[in-house]
Amino acid sequence: MARAASRAEPAEDAPPVDPHAVERAYRRERAKRRARVERARERRRAAIRFFAFLLGLVALSVFLVVTIWNQIQRLFGL
Repeated sequence: MARAASRAEPAEDAPPVDPHAVERAYRRERAKRRARVERARERRRAAIRFFAFLLGLVALSVFLVVTIWNQIQRLFGL
């Protein structure tokens, strides 16, 4: 028949537990979460800036094409 497992008693020479370790761990995890959220926010802002710049370039290109086309028509009488 199997014997019941004996419970290990805490050793007398166990190192002292740091009372602020849990608080530091919470603070570190909150900082990591805040950094992750900030990186996601910056990615979204960068995407918006990119597409706004791209839209500006397309608008400028269309403006130049129309202006050049009008000048060609006026110059050659098309």
